[in-house]
Parts: sequence; structure tokens; C-alpha cells
Amino acid sequence: MGTLDGKVAIVSGSGRGIGRDIALRLASEGASVVVNDLDPEPAHETVEDIKAAGGHAIACVGSVTDADFAERFVGTAIDAFDGLDIIVNNAGFTWDTVIQKMTDEQWDTILDVHLKAPFRILRAAQPYIKANPTTYHRKVVNVSSVAGLYGNPGQSNYAAAKAGIVGLTKTLAKEWGRYKVNVNAVAYGFILTRMTEAVAGDDSFVEIGGRKIKAGVSTAVMERVKTSNPLGRPGTPAEAAGAVYVLCTQDTDYVSGQCLTVDAGSR
Repeated sequence: MGTLDGKVAIVSGSGRGIGRDIALRLASEGASVVVNDLDPEPAHETVEDIKAAGGHAIACVGSVTDADFAERFVGTAIDAFDGLDIIVNNAGFTWDTVIQKMTDEQWDTILDVHLKAPFRILRAAQPYIKANPTTYHRKVVNVSSVAGLYGNPGQSNYAAAKAGIVGLTKTLAKEWGRYKVNVNAVAYGFILTRMTEAVAGDDSFVEIGGRKIKAGVSTAVMERVKTSNPLGRPGTPAEAAGAVYVLCTQDTDYVSGQCLTVDAGSR
């Protein structure tokens, strides 16, 4: 018996990185999961891994910034699994530069991915949640960052979006409490993903939505993480997923409107 047996979850950006580990963890505890990724291959791979482990999952491929995505994402859960109990807004990436060099496209793209897309998904879910009350608590977990809490040089777009998601979280906790929905956020510190694990250089890029985005961090930054972090290392995607999982369980039914910092006590 899993702690999430019978629950239905949607997890954006869950084909890779932290999102993948969140989807795997929720599925391992019994949730049926709608897996999303911008690209079909990683989304379907995560679905197949969940199924191979005895779980239930389906893919909903596409960009969270598409105008029709939110309704399609929520609709996939309802059509495939006849419910919606857990919403995890995880999808995102960084596109960094100092403010005087930042273009409108960079600013708008990051705000759209990290703030507008979660807003649309939650807006799309509200009619179903209101019309289908439950005896248990539904859960929303929005992914923020320590950059949104404390700022980070070169990330004015990302930090602004991640600060905004905390405000959205606290507001929805007040609006949706009457529906028995707990709305919380997690603010990650340095977690090893494809955007951070490479050593930054002229050839360290990832392709996201047709754009080549610079990835990786400098050796100096990585060393600073090791020396400033009380645990002496970055976090893993599985550890990041664990924090989300906890906020999806009934043990946190009286926790709402909170932002859990997941950075090993670095701040």
C-alpha cells in the first residue's frame, strides 16, 4: 500500500531532471501520473519506467507556455485517470545574463515558463476541483528557488519569476483552503541537473524549444557550493523530489501557504 494510492498527479517538466524524480517518487507511492515534457522522447521514457515498476502513467507532451496547454494537461488527468488530486508546477529552465544585456525575449520567456504557465494550469484546474469535492486534501506544490527568495546575480528574470511563484502560492492557499487544497512551494538551492552539472564553457549548451541555452556552472562556483553548503555537496534530484513528496502526503494536511527551502541550510 502506497501513501498516495488512488491519487492522480500532474507534474510539468517531468521527463528529465528533478521533475522526472518527482514523477517516479509519486508513482512509486501509488499515484497515477501525467508526465509532461517539451520533447516526446523523455516524456515517454519516464512513462515507460513508471509502468515497468508497476505504476500508472501517461504522457502529455508539449510546452507549458502554449495557449491551450493548461486545459490539455488537466484534461489528460481527468480523461485518463478520472481525477486530479496533486498538481506539481515544476517545468522551467534558466536563461541568464546581467540586466543591461537582458532582452525582452529573455525576460518574457522565463516569466512565461515559471510564472504564467503555473497560473494557467491552476486556473484550468479550479473548475474541476470546485465541482468535485473530496473527503481528503488535494495538494499543489509549486517549484520556486532560493534565487527568488534572496536574488542571484545574472538572474533577474528567473529570480523575479520564482519570487512571483511564492506570492501565487500564498494567495492560492487562501483562495483554495475552502476546497480542502493545500498549496505550498519548495525553494531549491543548488541541485545537480543537466543545467548545472556540466562545467561551463563555450560548448556547454542545451537546446530548449529551439533555443540554445548556455548551461553549466564554473569550477569556482561548484567549489563555492561545496565549501558554503553545510553538507559539503549539491543536492540530488531524488532529494529534491523528496521534499515535494512530503508536501503531497496527508501528514501535511495542516500545512499550507508555506515555502520550504531545500538547500541543506546554506542560507
